[in-house]
Amino acid sequence: MRLSDDARAEALHGLPDWAWDADAQAIRRSFRFRDFPEAFGFMTRVALAAEKADHHPDWSNSWNRVDVALSTHSEGGVTSRDVDLAKRIDAFASLAPPPPPH
Repeated sequence: MRLSDDARAEALHGLPDWAWDADAQAIRRSFRFRDFPEAFGFMTRVALAAEKADHHPDWSNSWNRVDVALSTHSEGGVTSRDVDLAKRIDAFASLAPPPPPH
């Protein structure tokens, strides 16, 4: 079931690096890694978790950056499945060494 505006805002409070994208009806986050292999490794871990959950992100990759958007298309917006996957994605990102300064 699609989250209400209040429930979505509360969920995002627990996901401080994610932002609401009203146009896409999705939550978004960008990740930055030290290099392409680390970004690709992160994407592989996320892909396996997403496949197991049968819930897949919309994402893109450019060298060391991975941009992720989560939305349950069949529900027309963000659901608890998106929030759960965002938490898993954050956990995977926390395993990577920090990226170099800009």
